[in-house]
Amino acid sequence: MRAVTFNVTIPSYLAGKSLGKVTEAATFGGLSGVHFGEIPDPTLPGDHWVKLEVLKSGICGSDIGNLTYKSSPAMEPFGSFPAVLGHEVLARVVEVGSAVRRVEVGQRVALEPGISCGMRGYPDARCPSCRDGFPSTCTRAGEEGETIIDGQPIQAGLIVGYHTNLPGGWSDSMIAHEEQLFPVSDEMSDKSAVLIEPLAVGMHAALRCRPFPAGPVLVIGSGPIALGVVWALRAAGYQGELIAQVKRPHEQAMARSLGASGVVTPGDEARDALIDTGAQAYMPIVGDEVYLGGGFPLVFDCVGSEQTIKQGLRYASIRGRIVLLGCAAEIPKLDLTFVWARELEIKGFQCYGDEEWRGKIEHTFQITHDMILETGAPVDDLVTHVYPLGQYRDALSAAANHRKSGSVKVVLDPRAG
Repeated sequence: MRAVTFNVTIPSYLAGKSLGKVTEAATFGGLSGVHFGEIPDPTLPGDHWVKLEVLKSGICGSDIGNLTYKSSPAMEPFGSFPAVLGHEVLARVVEVGSAVRRVEVGQRVALEPGISCGMRGYPDARCPSCRDGFPSTCTRAGEEGETIIDGQPIQAGLIVGYHTNLPGGWSDSMIAHEEQLFPVSDEMSDKSAVLIEPLAVGMHAALRCRPFPAGPVLVIGSGPIALGVVWALRAAGYQGELIAQVKRPHEQAMARSLGASGVVTPGDEARDALIDTGAQAYMPIVGDEVYLGGGFPLVFDCVGSEQTIKQGLRYASIRGRIVLLGCAAEIPKLDLTFVWARELEIKGFQCYGDEEWRGKIEHTFQITHDMILETGAPVDDLVTHVYPLGQYRDALSAAANHRKSGSVKVVLDPRAG
């Protein structure tokens, strides 16, 4: 089968770090660790496993961060390489193991990419995270497991897409454990369905921030996660003022269509929105402007840069909550004064899992799937670019250079072209 693989090597790392700002050949091309070609089709390792035909697979901001070596190396031990990339996956079931009951051949499914203890070969000895329904924080992620895949023990890794034994969605086909799969309604378009994974990230964060404040809420970021948080807050029942900080006109239109009551650009417009909450501005003898009073009781930072974290710390109200969803990593210069001075609460979220929802326990994927249909919001507008698998370099360039391309979510389609 055809696949886009990524391998972390010292030469590719040095090329990416030294030449990445000069040429994309060092990050996505011939000098990089990214390669396109034929690899063996995966085979089912057990009776509860499923073979999938990939229909669409998204490019995540974390993929760009890893391929350009801008992400922190702290998570590197919890992956295994070379790996077929792609953890945002819509697929069709083409083969099922004899014990599979969750899905049927021919069904479209969304893939939950977390790798659980059960998948690793420990179905009766799951770690606390997996018992609670959160394989994305599995405590065995740094270990080799007991499951044998194509003659090899399953290797370390948190998610499909950064795992050497479990090919991701930037390929023609892949395998998955049935517990990872969520059937997709015939009423849902492929574009909406491939967004279940990134939208579930925002939904998980929104649900974990209940009970919601009266408002206002600030969401910082222009990408699919930020826009997904806007949608998820409304889908989860937040009815107060919701301000989205986005940069470009088409992103502002998307934010409004997904539920933002106001949109602002970074800088003066965002400051004006803060002052409108009743905040007073003060200027220290040295340093940047600070504020007191008013503010946002809940801030979602979906960027994770030094600038946006700094903004969140200043814009949050006294005893406000700041949610980090933007893969924040090493921040060399960060003033944490307001964390203690205003008794702020900082929370980080990643991925998804079992949630309390409408009186029962549901997985975030199922909630997201159902709310896409229930709200009727135009979430598929987030998919701005679709490329054939063989044009992966163009797709990566469009995703990495979103200011130039206008991309929000870039998707690979192995069947196209």
